[in-house]
Amino acid sequence: MMHHISAEPPPFFHRGPSPAARLAFFGLLSLALMFADTRFKYLEGIRQVTSVVLYPLQRAVQMPGEALAWTGAYFASKRTLTDENAALKADLVAHSLSTQEFARLQTENANLRALLDLTRRYSGTAVAVEVLYTGRDPFTQKLFVNRGAEAGIAAGQAVIDDLGVVGQVTRVFPGMAEVTLMTDKDHAVPVKVERSGVRSVVFGAGAGRSPELRFMAPTADIRQGDRLVTSGLDGTYPAGLPVAEVVTVERETGQVFAKIVVRPLAGADRSTYLLVLGQATAAPPRPEEPQEAEAAKKGRGRGRRG
Repeated sequence: MMHHISAEPPPFFHRGPSPAARLAFFGLLSLALMFADTRFKYLEGIRQVTSVVLYPLQRAVQMPGEALAWTGAYFASKRTLTDENAALKADLVAHSLSTQEFARLQTENANLRALLDLTRRYSGTAVAVEVLYTGRDPFTQKLFVNRGAEAGIAAGQAVIDDLGVVGQVTRVFPGMAEVTLMTDKDHAVPVKVERSGVRSVVFGAGAGRSPELRFMAPTADIRQGDRLVTSGLDGTYPAGLPVAEVVTVERETGQVFAKIVVRPLAGADRSTYLLVLGQATAAPPRPEEPQEAEAAKKGRGRGRRG
């Protein structure tokens, strides 16, 4: 015989009111609390206590998001700063190049103005030239300019810049000319001391060495800081051109000559434009020495006897 099984749950599974009743109850309770809080502010203190109690939990929940946002903002700002820094550096380099170019052009303009004044002084007899390059031989002091025989330049002409004597033309080509600098070991320039008028000769000493005044007596009226100008006695350089400044004077007891070192005034190592002086600005050609004239007469006499 089979027993009837009840469909009702056991007493210990009893769940109380139905879900609909619970929803209705809690809904009415919520409305009542909202009305009381709105009208009489009864729950303000409870709300404040609850916010204080829940604030640490709220901050703990917000911190991961804030940390992620802060990290993203940090790297974004760093990337922005890096890009701005690179752009500023590029602008600085561009402005620096412009500034350097402006300074170079300003200096070059000043040199050209000074050279123009010299050209007016030697009107019709001077040729402005531009330096092309220096000589390859390290044991000689030479440079090449962009004008040659077609411009009327000839060997032996003096070369100056806006500061003083640079050297002398030694070889001429159709489109260029070779200039031997006054610092070359085989070059000499007759000079005089501007202050005292004492005459001497400046001899070049080669690359890396300063020119010297040789064969000067220890008692000569010359001292450190004296300015030397061309004497005009060689038939190449006009008188009065600045040449050098005396750097040291050594007068040792018992020595026949004083050791005098000078510093060239011309900017041969930095001047871009130079001036070649024509022969009309120089003195007349040097006459023959008596020995040379006598030798020439003897040669002509032997020719007639033959």
